[in-house]
Amino acid sequence: MQYNAYMFTEIHCRVEGKVQRVGYRDFVGQFAKMRGLTGWVENKDDGSVELVAQGIPDELKEFVEELNEGSVLAKVESVAVSWRTPEERFDDFEVRYHRQT
Repeated sequence: MQYNAYMFTEIHCRVEGKVQRVGYRDFVGQFAKMRGLTGWVENKDDGSVELVAQGIPDELKEFVEELNEGSVLAKVESVAVSWRTPEERFDDFEVRYHRQT
């Protein structure tokens, strides 16, 4: 999908609540891919989920609404969103898995 450089933007989010071990990352990844967004999502050691998503503002606004809803088993308490200009472009949306320390 081609975007006008002026329309393309990025969000950085930290999601808190019961968002680990409930399929939240997979939920985020599926919705992002459905909307043609690029970026990544990963669990943090503090129990939150962090993500970066890139796309056009209207799609990102809908994406943030879905982040607040979450997966069926998730209980989202808060979503902190920072809008910014992308420093790098992602080719796809990656669900990052790593072992927690």
